[in-house]
Amino acid sequence: MAGTRKPVVEVRRSQRRRRTVSAYRDGERVVVLIPDQFSRAEESEWVDRMLARLAAREGRLARSDAELLARATRLISLYLSEHGAAAIPASVRWVTNQNGRWGSCTPADRTIRISHRIQDMPDWVIDYVLLHELAHLIVPSHNAAFWALVARYPKSERARGYLEGVAATTGVPLTD
Repeated sequence: MAGTRKPVVEVRRSQRRRRTVSAYRDGERVVVLIPDQFSRAEESEWVDRMLARLAAREGRLARSDAELLARATRLISLYLSEHGAAAIPASVRWVTNQNGRWGSCTPADRTIRISHRIQDMPDWVIDYVLLHELAHLIVPSHNAAFWALVARYPKSERARGYLEGVAATTGVPLTD
């Protein structure tokens, strides 16, 4: 990519490390942890590999509010089109202050907020959470009419199971 610089990389060798390689971002630099016995060629190969993995992970996390709104628009046309303007949000955005729920909707001002915690989850899970919140624009409560709208999404049960599994493994009790 033109204009992109390779980040400053710090390689840390460990005598205790045998085969595993890991990397993480520390401010502006990337720290790569490798076994001490790696040759310079192996070190170079693993640095490039780990930089690519970090870039891929960060690319998934860099989902924008504009992309989220486009996704919402697509879901409305697929599953809620007969509700017209009632299904259209005033805004849809990622937020970092929701640790006890996947998303939230305020029907009064037609705003939807989706937790940043799901940005790295599969697209079909993000679609489920987004459709769940869009359905609240039409039916504010979790009644039978609401669940009937959500059930239009073919992977709704699968996505609910996925989210329940994540909640169970993280130990964070999440609300519906």
